[in-house]
Amino acid sequence: MPEKELLVDLDSIDLTSPIADLDEIRKYNPQRFEMEQLTGVLYENMDEGVAVAYKDITDEDFWTRGHMPNMPLMPGVVMLEACAQACSFFCQKNDMLGADMLGFGGLDEVRFRDPVTPGDRLIIMCKLIKARRNRMVVCQFQGVVNGNLAVEGILRGIPIPIDQLRAALQSK
Repeated sequence: MPEKELLVDLDSIDLTSPIADLDEIRKYNPQRFEMEQLTGVLYENMDEGVAVAYKDITDEDFWTRGHMPNMPLMPGVVMLEACAQACSFFCQKNDMLGADMLGFGGLDEVRFRDPVTPGDRLIIMCKLIKARRNRMVVCQFQGVVNGNLAVEGILRGIPIPIDQLRAALQSK
């Protein structure tokens, strides 16, 4: 079976020099504490509609104790969250949706291909497929560890109506 082509030629970018650290990511992504699933952003190119971010996996990640005991494997749902946060950062930083907050709208064609464990760096590539302002963004994503494709798929991001959400939460 032929090797899958990556969204970005990783040999063409500096994987050791982030262009955005956690403080910069926090300007665009609302997740905090255990749910922060990005360590840094390495590259973005608006003309090509691509970005590359990463998550350094450590023994301190919230899931390591229970998934699986004595054999910690990054849960697929957490890999997807990391990929979604990379796409969200890129879309929000470049105001592609016109929303205060971007949320999950759906996933398609998701495949898990290689394990991710503590000590790994999950390099996440996202490519914008479609942006409909105030409606939806669609991005293709890939996650790579040690040169191996670990996860891939397509995700949809939708605007989160923050004011409506806050009002609903206050009424409970």
